[in-house]
Amino acid sequence: MICARIENIRAPVALARTPNDLRDSALRASFPDSDWVARRMYPAHDSSQAPPDGRKNKRNILAYTCVTVLRLASYNNTMGVLMAVLNVRVDDRVRDELKDMADSAGVSVSEYVRDLIMVAIVPGYEPTDGHGDQPAPESMRIADRQVLSLLHRILARVLPDDDNEDGDRDYQLARAKVIESGFTGEYWREVAGFSPELSKRDCGRVLDILDMFRVITFSLQQMEKDGTTVGEDLRYDLEFLGFDGNDGLESHMASYVEFLMSDGRWTELKEQVDNNDGGNSHTLMLDTYTRMTTEHRRIKASQDRGYRPKDYLLSLDELKQIAAARVHPSRRA
Repeated sequence: MICARIENIRAPVALARTPNDLRDSALRASFPDSDWVARRMYPAHDSSQAPPDGRKNKRNILAYTCVTVLRLASYNNTMGVLMAVLNVRVDDRVRDELKDMADSAGVSVSEYVRDLIMVAIVPGYEPTDGHGDQPAPESMRIADRQVLSLLHRILARVLPDDDNEDGDRDYQLARAKVIESGFTGEYWREVAGFSPELSKRDCGRVLDILDMFRVITFSLQQMEKDGTTVGEDLRYDLEFLGFDGNDGLESHMASYVEFLMSDGRWTELKEQVDNNDGGNSHTLMLDTYTRMTTEHRRIKASQDRGYRPKDYLLSLDELKQIAAARVHPSRRA
């Protein structure tokens, strides 16, 4: 709780992350009329606890009241990072809908709402996990070593001589020797080419992005058939550019897109992928796509579209709304 003149409340959200002494200084700076700001709650009805600065007899003393600006609390998350806690009051209906959407996304309500807030304010930063080769194990259980050794020895006896992908007999026997001898410095050979898992949530984000661009593509094709003119700039803004091949997570997502298309899914986007360096955008795109899919969900939720395939197509105005979401809110006119 913060005590301040109610008509002048301008306490910045960032204060929720500051120590008490810095918080006091920043709060005082937020009230240029020299309003006194308390760190503890002063009951508005008790004049004996009014601010101790000689002003308690001024006519504006009744303007002092305690209001909740934020819940200025913090906690350390599992990564040891200090995070602010915000209390938000919503209707029961909104709470239930948020719970349903969070369950569908496989995350908690807190995580789901935090993601929505980060999309609305700034591109969310997530610590980058390694998405290259899986790190080599420092040790293996004896049972795992026995299984791997046996597999290598079986491969050494059944591989054809001209098999270049899995190596020849001598190669497989050498791998078995490493495992049997416990040469941990060579264990990396067992996991070379393996990547960390692309989480279910990130796979779902890729599917949502592809689904949105599928609807956009079919909508543009229908407009072309109907004779509706769509500008080149809008078409470009609504084109799937792929993901950044230089970013660990996005390159992993690009590999997933490549796999999906090789499996015969989302092939209507193949031409767009081929036209953009095989789906390498050469710039980070995930935050942009997240804003676009958020707008797409809002559009779908705002109307009852029916059940026919054409009912899911977007109008020109709706396409413009999605294209506008590409630009970060802080950079919009």
